[in-house]
Amino acid sequence: MRGFLCLIALYLCSKNHVNAEPHLSRDAIEKAVIEAKTMVDSAYEYSRRVSVERVRRNSVNPSDILRLVKQPTGQTRNAVRAADYMDNAVKIIKRSLERRAKRSINATDLISEENLQVLAALTGCSPKHHAPNCMISSDLNKFRTATSVCNNRYNTRWGAANTPFARWLPAEYQDAISLPIGWDPDLKINKKLLPLVREVSNNILRTANADVESDPLYTHMVTIFGQWTDHDLTFTPHSPVIRSYSNGIDCDKSCERTEPCFPIQIPKQDPRFGKNSVKCIPFFRSAAACGSGNFGHVFGASTVRQQMNGITAFLDVGQVYGSEDAKARSLRDLTSDKGLMRVNTNYTDNKRELLPFSSMVTNMCATRARITNEKKAKEVPCFLAGDERSNENIALTSLHTLFLREHNRLARALAVLNPHWNGERLYQEARKIMGGYSQVITFRDYLLHIVGPDYIASHLSTYPGYDENVDPSIANVFATAAYRFAHLMVQPFMFRLNEQYQENTAYPSPLLHKAFFAPWRIIFEGGLDPIIRGLVGRQAKLNTQKSMMSDELRDRLFKFTSELALDLAALNMQRGRDHGLPGYNKWRKFCGLSQPKNKKALSRVLKSNNLAKKLLELYGTPANIDVWMGGVSEPFVRGGRVGPLFACLIATQFQRIRTGDRLWWENKGVFTKTQRDSLKDASLARIICDNTGITDVPAQPFQYASRKSSYTNCTDIPTFDLSPWKDRIIK
Repeated sequence: MRGFLCLIALYLCSKNHVNAEPHLSRDAIEKAVIEAKTMVDSAYEYSRRVSVERVRRNSVNPSDILRLVKQPTGQTRNAVRAADYMDNAVKIIKRSLERRAKRSINATDLISEENLQVLAALTGCSPKHHAPNCMISSDLNKFRTATSVCNNRYNTRWGAANTPFARWLPAEYQDAISLPIGWDPDLKINKKLLPLVREVSNNILRTANADVESDPLYTHMVTIFGQWTDHDLTFTPHSPVIRSYSNGIDCDKSCERTEPCFPIQIPKQDPRFGKNSVKCIPFFRSAAACGSGNFGHVFGASTVRQQMNGITAFLDVGQVYGSEDAKARSLRDLTSDKGLMRVNTNYTDNKRELLPFSSMVTNMCATRARITNEKKAKEVPCFLAGDERSNENIALTSLHTLFLREHNRLARALAVLNPHWNGERLYQEARKIMGGYSQVITFRDYLLHIVGPDYIASHLSTYPGYDENVDPSIANVFATAAYRFAHLMVQPFMFRLNEQYQENTAYPSPLLHKAFFAPWRIIFEGGLDPIIRGLVGRQAKLNTQKSMMSDELRDRLFKFTSELALDLAALNMQRGRDHGLPGYNKWRKFCGLSQPKNKKALSRVLKSNNLAKKLLELYGTPANIDVWMGGVSEPFVRGGRVGPLFACLIATQFQRIRTGDRLWWENKGVFTKTQRDSLKDASLARIICDNTGITDVPAQPFQYASRKSSYTNCTDIPTFDLSPWKDRIIK
């Protein structure tokens, strides 16, 4: 996109009047919007038709899978479509003005505020629903809205779904507006050419499965819990289109860079290059954001492309409940007034609940089963959960199922305590407790192992209280780089263990690429228990400078057939460029860290001459290193599993999430003192015991230990005390 909220100017003035107020007639704006809507709607329909046809013919490829996982739905889709309308209307007007002016329009000349408002109204690129009066509803003091609108009473859309990511540093685009750095591969940055992201992946991150080193301290639950919390905090939608607006090129069939296609070029020395005539990996840009109506200007930074967070920025277990009203309601069991979540009506797991099935036409899971010839599972569709990514791997699906069961367990127990509560009250109270669980477990048990005790002490120690002036919105750099650290902690196998925590001979541990979009492995291959045991009873992969990313993710991501698989490392770096993230040194400066200027300084930061040499051979200067690549290259902080840069960025983000959340569990008035005392004792181990057939677990499921030395029988793990939730009814 070139100037998604700018680039419109009228160059009919003399050179001395270039700053004159642009003037566009209402008719010209309306004509451009009609043309843009026709173009966008046609592209959306083409893309939908092609996607459905590929699924029906079992001919999906890995890029289809990634794109379908990142598809916006519901209100997010409406917001993305409106942004596409707006962007294309701007381009149409710009081309018209350029023809009249007979020269290129200066990117710094902005459309007037009045005309922006007209375009916003005509394209829908402004909030369709104004926030409710956040001072009126008493329920807003007790329970979260699905979208988190009104968490902040004054900045009502801070942290809400379908708002732009925050920018802690200004975006850096090739054209200062929208085009990613590297869009023109011959354009030098800091006097150096950027390397191809696949070339960086090949030279720095390659790790054969046999070379994977296991973490001596932490379990694979740490890895998957990282993905679990990420899916509670960030979702960056892609535009649904698969072909260029400007020339109709299908992004899957061309290596040309034309919006929204930003393909990953394959280096000539790569074994993949030229195989079946393939020279690139398809890549679709993230959708642009319209803005949300409460950022001063209706569009936020009107001259620079922003990306959208499709879910809420709070630890509110939105991946269980959904982040918009319609989705949240669709996940509830409304056949009875018991406050329960819907469950599967076709299958159970040893009489325990499973997630319901999705009814989507483009069902990736059944298609994947047919492609890979999983005979007994060909008609098993994807599971349905609050987050669209719940089927990405069977371990993630298992956590979704575990917490679905815990909600229903809580709702049933609360109904016994308070038989006068209706279904709505039971649902909301159980959901609120689940949010408290998430916040306690994440801050007390999880983050210490990631950012280490020093950053806990400086950023995340004693709760300081709610601050309405803190914007909790997720930062673009957190979503797109820092919180992708756990990609280097993923083992090449999805472990499944028996009752003795040994390899399950009946259902052996599959390679990771065989555990993608595979709900049938839960239904037909032993259920949740073997997978949960594998998470708490096996180690995470250890990220070292010699063993970074398993080739299961780097070379076989979403590999179901002989089709070219994706490369997660390359995707991460390309996504950072797509989003305009500044380079490694800019973020080091943001965090108050040194900014290495040469090999000697970089070697000192990385504590590795060899890695510094390899990075500089590729990038030429430390300033050009992609922030994700630089972050995962740093040696760990004391007691953590990330380096100083990512420890700073992650700790800063969680600090803002906590301090800027009016409904944080420790904020006075959210829970009673006795309820807070119960929540302090919340335990992931207890949740596992209460919702599976597992009988003994590590008391600290994130910390690796042998079963013989320190596993605890479930009967010895304290149950969660719900008595503080009993109404004291005065007769």
